[in-house]
Amino acid sequence: MTRRKSREQAFVLIFEKSFNPDMAVAEIVETVRDFGEENDFVRPDDFAAKLAAYVYDNIEIIDELFEKYLKDWKKDRLPKATLAILRLAACEMKFYEEIPVSVSINEAVELAKVYSPDDAPFINGILGSVAKSGELSPS
Repeated sequence: MTRRKSREQAFVLIFEKSFNPDMAVAEIVETVRDFGEENDFVRPDDFAAKLAAYVYDNIEIIDELFEKYLKDWKKDRLPKATLAILRLAACEMKFYEEIPVSVSINEAVELAKVYSPDDAPFINGILGSVAKSGELSPS
């Protein structure tokens, strides 16, 4: 599976968790994998599963990273797809040093074009502000 497809699968897992907050990411992964066996659905690979889990293991840090740039918005008012994309990209930007920040932003915009097209410029702007903030060194 390509890294782009893995990111898309991580997005799906993060998005699904927003509807099932009491389920662990690992449980969602298993449910999706079981469903995939029966329905020719692309099952998440290890990178997608780990990335989605890492988002929720570090949700406060990740949300804090971009929330301050949501001028006149609160994260709870964002569409779930937009929030999932922001969380995915912010996690990569903050914790995956081997992935260039520009790649994380570009991939987020590409996901947004498919799943939240009206918000693609908004996502690009928020993540661009995060990139310029100097707050990306891992803690």
